[in-house]
Amino acid sequence: MVAGALSFNEKGIAMTDKRTQQMADQSNTEKPPEDWTTGDEPMTGAQRSYLKTLSEEAKAPFDESLTKAQASLRIDELQQVTGRGQPRKDERPHMAEAGDAEADAHGADVRGVSDRE
Repeated sequence: MVAGALSFNEKGIAMTDKRTQQMADQSNTEKPPEDWTTGDEPMTGAQRSYLKTLSEEAKAPFDESLTKAQASLRIDELQQVTGRGQPRKDERPHMAEAGDAEADAHGADVRGVSDRE
């Protein structure tokens, strides 16, 4: 088998080899913007468009002169302000409602805390 190639298990599901997985674990997709090699280039068209939309929604000034790295950081800031980019309520892991008595009692028992004290 060629390094980095896909293999398939008995059910026909594609699997990656160990070398490919190790390379994926070292991916630069999570590199901080200040470490990007092209971070000082002008923001991309996609960044400009999204940043303009976020700025309008947040009623914040839009700076046309930001670099790729600066635009990325600004997008993160404005997503916090607008709630965009956050998982929707129906995409979050299921958590019991605060008023659910069974869940409250169970949670209190698990934590070793009692509402009766």
